[in-house]
Amino acid sequence: MSFKAYLISQEDGKVVSRFARMEEADLDPGEVSIRVAYSSVNYKDALAATGAGRIIRRYPCVGGIDLAGTVTDSRDPRFVKGEEVLCTSYDVGVAHHGGYAEQARVPADWVVKLPAGMSAKEAMSFGTAGFTAALAVVRMETNGLTPAKGPVIVTGATGGVGSVAIEILARLGYRVVALTGKEAQRDYLKQIGAAEVLLRSSLDLTKIKPLDRATWAGAIDNLGGEVLAWLASTMQIDGTLASVGLAAGTGLNTTVMPFILRGVSLLGIDSVNCPMPVRAEVWRRLAGDMKPQHLEAMTRTIAFDALPEVFDDFLKARVTGRIVVAIGG
Repeated sequence: MSFKAYLISQEDGKVVSRFARMEEADLDPGEVSIRVAYSSVNYKDALAATGAGRIIRRYPCVGGIDLAGTVTDSRDPRFVKGEEVLCTSYDVGVAHHGGYAEQARVPADWVVKLPAGMSAKEAMSFGTAGFTAALAVVRMETNGLTPAKGPVIVTGATGGVGSVAIEILARLGYRVVALTGKEAQRDYLKQIGAAEVLLRSSLDLTKIKPLDRATWAGAIDNLGGEVLAWLASTMQIDGTLASVGLAAGTGLNTTVMPFILRGVSLLGIDSVNCPMPVRAEVWRRLAGDMKPQHLEAMTRTIAFDALPEVFDDFLKARVTGRIVVAIGG
């Protein structure tokens, strides 16, 4: 039986994305077949579907780096028919047919059982963005960050990673400062847990000192570039800075001074290659002590047919929070 998919192809050197009908035989190899209930939209998905970024490594490829649904067939004893599962990262939606399809087939080593206390829709309200935020917090905690050490700043605060990070940190007892370029979203940021909202326009990023006033015990940075350099200069002694994104640039023009004079730790957060034991534990915590109280408020659900309409919003920074795609519902 054929099924609906959103296929990303290359024609005459240009990326072309459209809905198509596929057969099960068209799916990539894997031990676990899944009836997809929900997927989500990440910035990476928008780059892939529009060709604005060199994301896809094999054409054609079904888009969608996230998926959650029900196992329909398994050749691996770890998973059984009827079990609810999720799958994010690895090569999903990049070099292996992804979550923008009513059916998926993936390697068993990529699959996570849906943790108790989390629905498939909630899992995709997190998706890769929420998982990345949670992984950053876990890594920072492992590095010694605690609420007692001082405030934590989150940049790119209205985006998917930023929104979930604020919620998680606030729930765990941290004082969270949200850095944003969107003054109109101040109330939203306060609603999801920010104790203070700092506007990016208030920063003078043309004069970043090697060491500035020590302010932050922790930071989760979605932007990179000059903002990341400024953060490094304003970390407290023994501060922990997690780099998770590059929305403002890939460069980092800083000095070694924050690292050797204040003992600042710079953590790179890689959600794609995260080891499965850590991955499963992060998802367990997202269903437990890290679960946001305002997940619905930060999430918008769209129909599968409406998927192409939202990519441009991501590229033009018009998205607040998370977008879930109802594939099968």
